[in-house]
Amino acid sequence: MLLAREFVAYLSRQLVAKLSLSILETPTPDLVAQKIADLITEDLAMEDRLNDEVRDLLSQYSEYMRREGVSYPEMFRRAKNTLIMQRKVIRAAGRDTGDAMKLSRDKVTDISHKLVDMLRKSHELRFKEKNPNNVRLEIVRLMTELLMAEEKVDRTARQKIRSQKREIPEGTEEWDLLHRRYYAEELKKLGIDLAK
Repeated sequence: MLLAREFVAYLSRQLVAKLSLSILETPTPDLVAQKIADLITEDLAMEDRLNDEVRDLLSQYSEYMRREGVSYPEMFRRAKNTLIMQRKVIRAAGRDTGDAMKLSRDKVTDISHKLVDMLRKSHELRFKEKNPNNVRLEIVRLMTELLMAEEKVDRTARQKIRSQKREIPEGTEEWDLLHRRYYAEELKKLGIDLAK
């Protein structure tokens, strides 16, 4: 997933905690945080399924790409862009659109709309703020703030991988394992333990 499940859980808890200060009241903040985490996780899983589909497609052409010297990351990007345009999916990955965060601004905005709709229908809370757009804008602001902190962690983890003695191509199993390890170490420095 684009964001670690543990980070999504952390982000959801932080949203509920910070929104509870002035925007909403709830006797069950853990339940509301879980609902937020479930919505974000499901929304991001759509892009994961798309990535898996592209990987499956490219695995059929691996010999051709190797023989012709075609770059796997470039082919992955092209195939994914084609599927995104065909299916009219809002791109979750911010790096692909030039955003400074893992999630694109469009995806954060889309998620904020879905969260406000879900929260308005929830019986576990009450909004103090009557204007739903003000609630949505505050969700966008808080998510952006948390995602910027996460981006610094991710950038540091990627830098550690690049500093290895030999080049480790992104997307390989070794790269993923190293990234997960360094990412968890950096989040721990911020007080977020992915092991919990």
